[in-house]
Formats: sequence, C-alpha cells, structure tokens
Amino acid sequence: MPAAFELAPPSVKGKVRRVSSVNATSEEMANSPTVVVPPKHMMSPSNAHETAATMEMAKHHLEDLSQGSTPQTPPPTTVTDKYAFAFDIDGVLIRGGHVIPEAIEAMKVLNGENEYGIKIPYIFVTNGGGKTEQERCLQLSKQLDMEVSPGQFICGHTPMREMAEKYKTVLVVGGEGEKCRHVAEGYGFTDVVTPGDIIKDNKETTPFRTLTAEEYKNSRSRDFSQVDIEAIFVFADSRAWASDQQIILDLMMSKNGRLGTRSETFDEGPPVFFSHNDIVWATAYDFVRIGMGALRTSVEALFKAVTGKEAHTTAFGKPQIGTYQFATRLLQQWRKETHGINQPPETVYFVGDTPESDIRGTNEFNDSGKATNEWYSILVKSGVYQPGTEPAFKPKATVDTVLDAVKHGMAREFTKALRARITEAAAGLDAMSLLQDHASAVVDDNVESPLVTVGNPNAITA
Repeated sequence: MPAAFELAPPSVKGKVRRVSSVNATSEEMANSPTVVVPPKHMMSPSNAHETAATMEMAKHHLEDLSQGSTPQTPPPTTVTDKYAFAFDIDGVLIRGGHVIPEAIEAMKVLNGENEYGIKIPYIFVTNGGGKTEQERCLQLSKQLDMEVSPGQFICGHTPMREMAEKYKTVLVVGGEGEKCRHVAEGYGFTDVVTPGDIIKDNKETTPFRTLTAEEYKNSRSRDFSQVDIEAIFVFADSRAWASDQQIILDLMMSKNGRLGTRSETFDEGPPVFFSHNDIVWATAYDFVRIGMGALRTSVEALFKAVTGKEAHTTAFGKPQIGTYQFATRLLQQWRKETHGINQPPETVYFVGDTPESDIRGTNEFNDSGKATNEWYSILVKSGVYQPGTEPAFKPKATVDTVLDAVKHGMAREFTKALRARITEAAAGLDAMSLLQDHASAVVDDNVESPLVTVGNPNAITA
C-alpha cells in the first residue's frame, strides 16, 4: 500500500501585494503575485449569503422536479430518523368499511415513493377494537394493499393487556360473538367472563334478551353465585346496549363483584374500564353515529339515577395521556426493530378526524411535559369533523385528506432541514470571512502567506 502523503501549499517566493478591486490595473496584476480584494465597505457582514444559498438549493430542487419526465434509475431510499407519523383509522384511512382513496397513495409516499427519496416510519393508533391486533392488521393490510404489522398497531384496548397480572376474573363486554373473550385471553387474562355466560346461568338477568342458539352454545356454563368479578372491561362497542348496561349496573352496585348481591354503600363494586371515550364516530352514514363514549355516559347516568351517587369509571384510548405514552413506547420499539433506529423521533405527526379525541389528546400530550419529543396535530376533513364548523380543540394544521396531511408534514420537515443547512452554511461563510480578514492583515504586514497564493497571470478577484 503506498505511503500516505499530504499536499503542501505552494511556496511563495516573492512578496504578495494587496490591490484594491476598485482601481487595480492590468499592469499591476501582471508583474507579481497579487491578491485583489473588494473595498472595505463591501466586506461588511451581510445576510446575502442566506438568500444565495436558498436560491441555489431551490434551483437544484426545481431541476430535480423538472427531470421527472426523463426515465432515470431511482436513488436508493433511506429511512429518516427525524420524524414519524401516527394515524387514526376510522375517518382518516377507512370510512364505513371502505378505504378512503387518498389513503393508499399516502401509504405509498410514506414507504418511499416521494421526491425526497426517504421512508418515514409510522404507526396506527385507533380507538376501535373488538378484534386482536393481528386480525385488525390483516384487515387493514387488505384495505390499503400493503403489509401492516401488529408491531405498529394500537387498538383502544391494547394498553389493557398491561392489567392482566392485576385482575384474575374479569367481565369483558362488546364486540361480535366471542372475539373480545379471545382478545382478553390473548392478553393474559386467565378467567374471562362474557355477558352471554351470565345470561346462560340466569336468563332472568336480562328479561328482554334471549340468547341465540349459537350464543348459547358458545357461552360457558357457570354458577355466578360463587364468582367474584374483579373488574369490568368494555373492549368494543356493545351490540346489545340494554342487557349489557343492566349487567354492568348490577355489578357496580354489588358487594365485591358478586351477582345477586347489593352493596349498602354502592362503592364496593368492581372498577369499570372503557377502551375509549368517543361519543361519536364516522361511518358510511351521512352523519356520525354514537359510540362507546355514549355507553359510558349512559352507564354513569343510570348509576346516579338509581343510587344517587356519582359513578367513577376509567377510559383508555385517545385523548388519554396514557395512550400517547404507550404509543411513544410502541413507535420507538418499531423504529428500533424494523429500521435500526434506537432513538425517539424529534417530531411525531398525529393525523386524526376527531377534535375531541385525536386533536385534544395530541395537543395535551405535547403540552403535558411527559412527551419526549414534539407531537404535532393534523385534522383531516374526511371523518367526524364537519368543514365550516369551529373545532373545540384546535389542530396545528387542518387539511382535506390524509395524503395532504402526509405532504404537509414532509414539507414542514424539508423547510426545517433547509433552514438548518442555511444556518450551517452561514456559519461556514462567517468563518471564511474571518480567514479573509486574517489574510488581508498578513498581506498588509508584508508577510509571506500560504493561505492566499495567486500567481501571474491567474489572479483571484473577489
């Protein structure tokens, strides 16, 4: 291997003369090594370099865009470690079971089909539930025509899995058939009861509801006079409000969660947890439909009407701070395992359609002091939010569709990066100006300088 070597600056045998660019003559420049400098008033500090740098970068950016019609080999994409996205699903990507057209294009942009040649990590945070995360991912993958991993997916009830070690025998409410029971068991709950089990044991519990043959077959036989239910979890929207409310209310008024008993103080029942608190949600219908938050409101109102006391229930999901903390941990884990990025992003863009949950939760988490980065709220007009109305909780940006939200976030990040580069370039030019001042001082003292060496006839003019 050849020895390393350094290029030494060319030697200067004669003295270097300093000539003003205002009155320099060709004769003066031809005789000996010469440095031509601008007048002193033109060397004062200026922000002109910022304008020049901006114009130059914009020029290259426009040139790249103008060459889009020429077939070229696309550059390899890289994964940005600066920012990420988090998406609500209903009203943002899906409405009434059908994909919103712009959603597919938005996912393509995030996955690298964009003018910047980058991929952006993202997760999904929905208040919906009633299915395992794996089932929801399979469904969303088919709808968006792309692969969605359970590692980037949070249902409203996902954080409840952290409570499996605390409670043994629990009642799980909502959803279709036995799905919520299976979800709870998958989370590690060891003894899961459904309303169907209770009705099968005593049909008089809910006089206006009779189990279908399939429901009766799937429900588990049990003597509930010997069972203490430790907690109630509403995993998904109820399909039978009247009977579910009746059973929840019975347990709230019971002694230690045993059906058929009544507490004298009405404060001995099991705690009640709802996976989210959305009063309404967007479907294929023209107007929003009531959701789990309405059930929670109804149960609390019934409890007060019957007992005269306030009910104290707990909601997970958005806008609860805990959901955003959980999302932060999930996003960091996803970035590390999938993209090899072992640090939180500087900014998370949260895209939602409901001001009362998506926007409120994002803003409050960002301002809570518990967020380790910036959470930036973007409201889309494709779901619950009705254009022309004033949202109760103001987003940082309001756009038409999820595709517009993605473009807005990327453009904001491009602008931030551009400003940082201009600032960096400005600092570099300021350093060069100091060197130039130093060189001028050296020349004035008639000292040979290796910093500026100009030989005849190629003088450098500034």
